[in-house]
Amino acid sequence: QVQLVESGGGLVQAGGSLRLSCAASGSIFSIIAMGWYRQAPGKQRELVAVITSDGITNYADSVKGRFTISRDNAKNTVYLQMNSLKPEDTAVYYCKLARPGPDYWGQGTQVTVSS
Repeated sequence: QVQLVESGGGLVQAGGSLRLSCAASGSIFSIIAMGWYRQAPGKQRELVAVITSDGITNYADSVKGRFTISRDNAKNTVYLQMNSLKPEDTAVYYCKLARPGPDYWGQGTQVTVSS
């Protein structure tokens, strides 16, 4: 089993910054990638950013240049630095861990950006 615990969400004004963290514990071996997804009310969950075990990153076009994903392998933690936040970034942000077998998801953390 794998447990993912997200933190760092909150309320911020447009143009502000937040840093999300996702700490993994349990059977965290053979990780393929970890990533951040988000789901706004009435919308489908979408990819925000992903980082592979080799350190390769990929971002949604809507966050390129504003968000940065990184990981600390020693702490089994992945981060999402979010700068220049916009009201349309408002959503519940979920951490996902991909490894052979089923994917694992965190419980989500709310990010609200006020205009």
